[in-house]
Amino acid sequence: MRILVIEDDPKVASFIQSGLEQEHCAVDVLPDGSHAAEQARAIDYDAVVLDLMLPGRSGFQVLREIRSRKPTLPVLVLTARDSVDDRVAGLDSGADDYMTKPFALAELSARLRALLRRGGPRENVLRVSDLQMDVLTRTVHRAGKPIDLKPKEYALLEYLMRHAGRPLPKSIIIEHVWDIHFDSVSNVVEVHINSLRNKVDRGFSAPLIHTVRGVGYMLADAPP
Repeated sequence: MRILVIEDDPKVASFIQSGLEQEHCAVDVLPDGSHAAEQARAIDYDAVVLDLMLPGRSGFQVLREIRSRKPTLPVLVLTARDSVDDRVAGLDSGADDYMTKPFALAELSARLRALLRRGGPRENVLRVSDLQMDVLTRTVHRAGKPIDLKPKEYALLEYLMRHAGRPLPKSIIIEHVWDIHFDSVSNVVEVHINSLRNKVDRGFSAPLIHTVRGVGYMLADAPP
């Protein structure tokens, strides 16, 4: 899951980012609203967490711009403004949910998951051949054998499983599993793919993670 956090308070932004990354999310943070709508349009985010009190361009402006460009993108407004009028204004501007500061990270995460479920069907149990991932319990099994994954390994495998049978370029994988500012010449994708192969494919009769020459990687029950 890829989340855009638009928050000008560095401590709050860092708190949200750290917590969501522990939930295996890829998180991008913007400190103001100047280019927020453009970034939300350009990148395939699953949801946006938006502070209303931003320097440069207000959260209300950003929200309206996001809605005009991506009307179905879930947006959770997070702000210290807790009056009824502020709540109404936020929801009328296009927010899908509204939380006030201070807040509990567990509730923020739960509300984001609820927004994603509301936005359309999203499988909770992913299966490719004898590989199974339960995204609610964060568990992975192959042929009934539990597989222990690190957070980024889990995020990478979930992305591959949600796009099973489709060759995924390295650049797209980096955008969705790592920060968009990640150095694209790094071998981080290769390193994590190799680690996944050791855990998911080694010891089993047929490999599921395949290299697609000139493109990237694909998870499927048969090679391309």
